[in-house]
Amino acid sequence: MIKRQSTDWDRFLRRSLKQLLSRPPLKFAEMTPSMLPQVAGVYLITKLERGTETPYYIGRTKNIKQRLYNNHLMGRRSSAPLKKYLIDNQVCSTIEEAKEFILRYCVARWIEESDYRIRGAIEGYCTAVLFPPYGIEEEH
Repeated sequence: MIKRQSTDWDRFLRRSLKQLLSRPPLKFAEMTPSMLPQVAGVYLITKLERGTETPYYIGRTKNIKQRLYNNHLMGRRSSAPLKKYLIDNQVCSTIEEAKEFILRYCVARWIEESDYRIRGAIEGYCTAVLFPPYGIEEEH
């Protein structure tokens, strides 16, 4: 039998998810590099349409600014997994259409977390609870 760790860990993960969801969303269409911190954390990208948000992607990163702006928004297919997923799942046909989709419909929120193991735990927990169609990817 595996000994279960303290319920403090359960509370921490629930609190982290609540904190992530309570952050005000930042529209990709309004995003500039200066709006984003250069810190490690966990982020959530949702599709916002007609006032309803649908979780699309949860990730963890060593640098929020780099990951959200440079990779997800401005990146090529090889460095922008959400764009790749949108194309592979035939939501969009081209990288340009995928970028336009993200600009038109997507928002992001994040929480800071410096410890990579804790980032992984938060990402996994949030993915399990929110179950976005696109998800756990290699950390950058």
